[in-house]
Amino acid sequence: MKYNHLIPELYVSNFKKSLKFYTNLGFKIEYQRINPDFAFLSFQKSQIMIQQSEPKWTTGELVYPYGRGVNFQIDVNNIDLVFSLVSKYNYPIKSKIKNKNYLKDDQILICKEFLVMDPDGYLLRFSQ
Repeated sequence: MKYNHLIPELYVSNFKKSLKFYTNLGFKIEYQRINPDFAFLSFQKSQIMIQQSEPKWTTGELVYPYGRGVNFQIDVNNIDLVFSLVSKYNYPIKSKIKNKNYLKDDQILICKEFLVMDPDGYLLRFSQ
């Protein structure tokens, strides 16, 4: 497995619940360890780590929703499939699928995307 150069590690309040959320959406467990509970996850070309929160690694009190001010964009091959899984499990959709235009230099890029919150309130932006 090739590791990305930047891999976010998210502290979670309930490891089992978070792991179920991510695997229900199609994330693959690359490896896992205990004490503290930790999983390295991949989804197509994206990678993320989740770990049961530990006070020594936090910079402040973790209060729901975690990750305020940041969202994690995850590029996907089939956004409709991911959205159907989010809907199937009734996860909190922050924004339904819509086309978004982004200006890059002198070109307009059109992305199809939606936002969902994980169990701790981290905001995930799935994009195609």
